[in-house]
Amino acid sequence: MELYDVMRSTFAARDFTGDPLPNDTLFRILDNARFAPSGGNRQGWRVFVVRDRRAREALAALSAPAARRYAAQVQAGENPWNTIDPTAVDAGTIERTPVPARLTEPFLRAAVILVVCVDLRVVASTDQGLARVGVVSGASIYPFAWNILLAARHEGFGGTITTLAVAQEPKLQELLGIPRHVAVCAIMPLGRPTKQLTTLKRRAVPEFATLERWGGPPLTAGDR
Repeated sequence: MELYDVMRSTFAARDFTGDPLPNDTLFRILDNARFAPSGGNRQGWRVFVVRDRRAREALAALSAPAARRYAAQVQAGENPWNTIDPTAVDAGTIERTPVPARLTEPFLRAAVILVVCVDLRVVASTDQGLARVGVVSGASIYPFAWNILLAARHEGFGGTITTLAVAQEPKLQELLGIPRHVAVCAIMPLGRPTKQLTTLKRRAVPEFATLERWGGPPLTAGDR
């Protein structure tokens, strides 16, 4: 596929056929994804390929508590799990909120689950001293994670980056034998999508790109 076609048609796939994703195809996906950039080219990523049914069920269960909060906040008109605006949803409401099937069932229906991690010993977290949640560490892992989805799209497969289970990271580490210095970054179900989207809804460039500073003129195609 042409690069821009892949970029414009790689979507968050959560519904899959029963088709397998063979190891040789998965190897090819990862073999191309590994050329993603990372800080200092240290390539601190680690990937765990999970096919075992019990492990999948455990991953789904570990995602459930965060999924409840996510759904409860959406119902309350909030942006779930953001670190700026405190939630007004109480613990009782969260506990009573059903877990949306679309947030956990992909773990059981996908051909394979990838658990994507990064070794924090090789990541330059230059925002660690700021009074906000850290995001810079993601620069050394999420380009790789996105490359996986781009390569999967090229191969006729798809998936999505999920992070709800990461709220239970110590239990994830215990489940898969992951050392404490290795952070879990994404739980990624992969398979052949039941439907391939070709038209994705995204904001236009002038809505998010401005010239020179916050509040500056929007970038348009005619700018030089």
